[in-house]
Amino acid sequence: MPTSPPDPDAPAPRAPRHLQPGDGWVECTCGRRHWGLHGAAGLLLARRDTAGRAADVVLQHRAPWSDQGGTWGVPGGAIAPDETPAQGALREAHEEAGIDPGAVRVLTQRTLEHGPWRYTTVVAEVVAGAEVTPAATDAESLEVVWVAVEDVATLDLLPAFAEAWPALRELLG
Repeated sequence: MPTSPPDPDAPAPRAPRHLQPGDGWVECTCGRRHWGLHGAAGLLLARRDTAGRAADVVLQHRAPWSDQGGTWGVPGGAIAPDETPAQGALREAHEEAGIDPGAVRVLTQRTLEHGPWRYTTVVAEVVAGAEVTPAATDAESLEVVWVAVEDVATLDLLPAFAEAWPALRELLG
């Protein structure tokens, strides 16, 4: 699927983001370019109901000016050269959504391999007794909110996330 150019009518970012050592585009053998010189990772964070089922997940509504802007996905981004995918996902979720890494318990990971590049979704849950109130904390998001698990597929999802969602939902339990 071709990458959409940024919308020239979209509002300017709220504030410039500092570049991390792993920031940059990788030209992939699939014919697309992907963000993250050392790969990228995102955090799929679930909140459980009283029966222990995943009830809600944190989703990011991507800013219109961003790659595939206007779609929904998980907070995430480029992995720094000295980070594991889980460390990168937790850092990015903190930067983009104000999620305290101490309130998160990592459950598992799912990695999409693209030859020279990979994307890892870190599947996690809120630690018992912790409160997580996600918010758009940088210019990459229009909003970051809890979304009911049953409503995720009704949103205009980032295409790669839409494709991965059924398997990720299974991993949530």
